[in-house]
Amino acid sequence: MSDGSDLHLQELRRGTVVLACVTLLRRPGYGYGLLEQLADRGFATDANTLYPLLRRLEKQGFLRSEWDTAESRPRKFYRTSDEGMRLAEDMTREWRALSRAIGSLDQEGT
Repeated sequence: MSDGSDLHLQELRRGTVVLACVTLLRRPGYGYGLLEQLADRGFATDANTLYPLLRRLEKQGFLRSEWDTAESRPRKFYRTSDEGMRLAEDMTREWRALSRAIGSLDQEGT
């Protein structure tokens, strides 16, 4: 694909990763595990994108975090907050509406 197409595809994916994170983190998880879950579900994301996103979502109040120090190496676990749950519901509702709208465009072309 051309550079212009890549840029637009990247913009489209950016919001879907936010939705995927707040949805998957309804069950507590840590960054590396979340990277694997995202990849397994088709949301290829690198650590340099994910970790700043997690910090931003936490700062915005959509995620909560806590440190697990039970193991030899402490790990920061994230969980979707109540506000994050509402965000996930709103984004899912909007995604479905947009998907229907795009589907109607396909039907008009035939």
